[in-house]
Amino acid sequence: MIEIGKYAELEIEKIIQQGAYLLTGDETASILLPTKYIPEGVEIGDMIRVFIYRDSEDKLIATTQTPYALIDECAYLTVKSQSNFGAFLDWGLLKDLLVPFREQNETMQVGKSYLVRLYVDKITNRIVGTQHINKFLRDNEITFQVNDEVEILVCNAVDLGYKVIVNNQHWGMLYKNQIFCDIEEGQKLKAWVKLIREDGKIDVSLQQPGFKEVLSAEEKILHLLQQNNGYCELNDSSSPDEIYAELQISKKVFKKAIGKLFREKHIMIEENGIRIV
Repeated sequence: MIEIGKYAELEIEKIIQQGAYLLTGDETASILLPTKYIPEGVEIGDMIRVFIYRDSEDKLIATTQTPYALIDECAYLTVKSQSNFGAFLDWGLLKDLLVPFREQNETMQVGKSYLVRLYVDKITNRIVGTQHINKFLRDNEITFQVNDEVEILVCNAVDLGYKVIVNNQHWGMLYKNQIFCDIEEGQKLKAWVKLIREDGKIDVSLQQPGFKEVLSAEEKILHLLQQNNGYCELNDSSSPDEIYAELQISKKVFKKAIGKLFREKHIMIEENGIRIV
């Protein structure tokens, strides 16, 4: 059976001018995939991955478009328009996402982005958004452990760093001393659990625990060179993001480290990179 707000792998039953009808598992019903969303070359009997939602006429419909967020996920979405029912946000599909007035913490303004969570309204069975995030996030039922890999959504900046949402389920904190590249609200990043506090709050790190974390900056650079035939295209002109992507260290630490390695005659600093001696 198909579920609204989720992906499904469905078989193409027939193709007509309006689109392709997909078998839903219910013998009495099929669902339309409009013509403009049909991938080139597909035929009757092929399986196709689609997202299920309701169109502007409130009918179930399939699409191969990719929404910016799914049911039970949080995301920063931009307001496209206002109506008597609430604000309509761009979430990557033809039909915009409604955030009813009752689900707003503030009056949403066109052109601005807001943190929302998607859910299916039990009364209308429509996908809607809400700013009332806290009622969906838990400080218990944590199913992961320290050092586990998680996905975080970067939220608002605070004095200590950034508040984040961990795996769409829990509030967490990313501290300033764990940030070595430019980040901004709305980014989704891979992170690792550093600490689970007694109150259920979670501290995360952008650095993977284990081998890379325990190495010094100099050791990381030498290891990278050894893995790349003795050369890499990182130097003083490289951006902080490029350095962090390769070594998980800041540009300041990188410059100090290559200076030390050069003085100790372990590397040569060339115009476009560094080379092991």
